[in-house]
Amino acid sequence: MRGTYAVAAAAVLFVAAACSSSKPAPAADSEPAFRVTGTIKEIMDSLVDPNADVLWDSVSTTINREGTTEKQPRTDEDWKGVRRSAVALVEATNLLVIEGRKMAPAGDKSENPDIELAPEQMQKLMDADRAAWVKNAHGLHDAAMVALKAIDAKDVKGLMDAGEGIDTACENCHKQYWYPDQKPS
Repeated sequence: MRGTYAVAAAAVLFVAAACSSSKPAPAADSEPAFRVTGTIKEIMDSLVDPNADVLWDSVSTTINREGTTEKQPRTDEDWKGVRRSAVALVEATNLLVIEGRKMAPAGDKSENPDIELAPEQMQKLMDADRAAWVKNAHGLHDAAMVALKAIDAKDVKGLMDAGEGIDTACENCHKQYWYPDQKPS
């Protein structure tokens, strides 16, 4: 009989353990995973543009009266700095696709209304075809990954060549959401 009680007690403990969880049940009104603060325009201005510029400017040839100057990452620190910008650019593309992010701050106006769409027009385009927006962001991600791989290989030519892919990804998106009456290439 003692064996039966022991088995019954073990079964009760097993069921109780299986029914309990070390993680509390999620609250119905829990906080969202992301706190969307910056707008796409702000992310472009503070993350995408400056980090793309670092990649584009990291390799160049200047010819002037003094001769030819080759600019490229040479030291481990140089490569580390360029890599930081590549990682920031890659990850910025993820920020661009977070649901609920607005195109520009409320009340923001186009700086060049004869050349570019107004922020509310850009927002409508993005909202109307979210899949196209995500595809463009992923295109920039993939182009920036080519640069990151070249940086990790310390491949100067690969880094220089990756700049064209980044530029193409940027322009494809800009032609769709920023410049009126132009189509992606």
